[in-house]
Amino acid sequence: MAAKDLGTKHLCFKCGTKFYDLKKPQAVCPKCGADQKDAVAKPEGRRSRLSAVPKIVDPIDVPEKESAEDEAEEAEEEESDEEP
Repeated sequence: MAAKDLGTKHLCFKCGTKFYDLKKPQAVCPKCGADQKDAVAKPEGRRSRLSAVPKIVDPIDVPEKESAEDEAEEAEEEESDEEP
């Protein structure tokens, strides 16, 4: 686990490079030279707060399907009613 010896892991706010600060007082990106203290703090997004609240969904009433046997019985009853 050499990563613990390298200091804190950072993600550059300008170029997106991942790097360790090597336990130096200033975290400077080795690729673009941006000081990570200059990064603008991101405000808490609205999405994260809303995703924590469960959505209430109303159940949908689904009509029951009649089976093939029920349909056949109804057809037989209709035929028997029509014949005198």
